[in-house]
Amino acid sequence: MKKDFSKAWNKSTKPNKQRKFRFNAPLHIKGSFLNAHLSKELRQKYSTRSLRVRTGDRVKIMRGQFKKTEGKVEEVDTKNSKIYIAKIEHTKRDGTKARYPIDPSNLLIVEVNTDDKKRFDKQKKAEPKTEKVSSQNKAEPRPVSKPAQKPASPVHKSEKIAEKTVKAAATPARPKPVDKTVKHSK
Repeated sequence: MKKDFSKAWNKSTKPNKQRKFRFNAPLHIKGSFLNAHLSKELRQKYSTRSLRVRTGDRVKIMRGQFKKTEGKVEEVDTKNSKIYIAKIEHTKRDGTKARYPIDPSNLLIVEVNTDDKKRFDKQKKAEPKTEKVSSQNKAEPRPVSKPAQKPASPVHKSEKIAEKTVKAAATPARPKPVDKTVKHSK
């Protein structure tokens, strides 16, 4: 099993390979793991479903023991993919308070920190540009493509096995060949 990160890695159903991919990913890819959903108002305003969480954003915790609490993001730990929020702490056994790390998938961005103007320039570039249609193209009808026909559904393994057993039962068994060599004893 390779220990290095592979950019060509596509997907796997194995949880250990998924964890390995996330753990060994370089920081520029780990940054994409820090996205959180936007609230409904922000979703309409920025016309995107999620944004990368940054320090200064106001978030609402949706899962866990601090559910339904809001706070400002103090720190974003890119290496461990965790978010630290102000006033979200847990008490250790010795009585001291420690910051509580939260996964970005359990957060909802309520208010966005707009100090960095470049943060939204990337989204404007990503939006599709509408092309101006000339009057000549409007008159011509566009060709309508026919919907593709679905291929026949694949045969399940159990159905294949059932077919083989039926064929095996239908064919008569061959008699075993008789060994004609004579064994001499001394």
